[in-house]
Amino acid sequence: MLKVQEIRELIKLVDESSISDFSYEANGTKVSMKKENGEVVQVAAPQVAPAVDTKPEPQVETKTAEPKQEAQPKEEPKEEAPASTVDFDHEIVSPMVGTFYESPSPEDDPYVQVGDNVDASTVVCIVEAMKLFNEIEAETKGEIVEILVDNGELVEYGQPLFRVKKK
Repeated sequence: MLKVQEIRELIKLVDESSISDFSYEANGTKVSMKKENGEVVQVAAPQVAPAVDTKPEPQVETKTAEPKQEAQPKEEPKEEAPASTVDFDHEIVSPMVGTFYESPSPEDDPYVQVGDNVDASTVVCIVEAMKLFNEIEAETKGEIVEILVDNGELVEYGQPLFRVKKK
């Protein structure tokens, strides 16, 4: 039987990925999720009470050999980032889904900070995906004017990481 936290993690992973259907079966438990229009929706879960929220909640179908009451995972609403007033010409974006790291190790200084000058081959961060640490290069010459993500934060494909004022 899957634990509620494991179901929440599965929902989050499916919601953040580009897959549209997901099914998992183990030890008499089956979990199925399907996304429509980019959001995880209920496939069939007659025992789950509907959530009261302004955003549709991801819902999961769970079948077991014996009937049990299910707990509905709750997702926190995402906060909107305030509009930036920083002057920039280029955004360095994440080439993959993964975890953003600002330095090669926790004891080291960050690769770059606001105000640092970079050229096209300057390593600005690492994005870790599936235990592989990928160095991300600036790919442009200029000055870092804004860092848009925090160390250890999960980033999406194409998500802006840094803003650069070209020189």
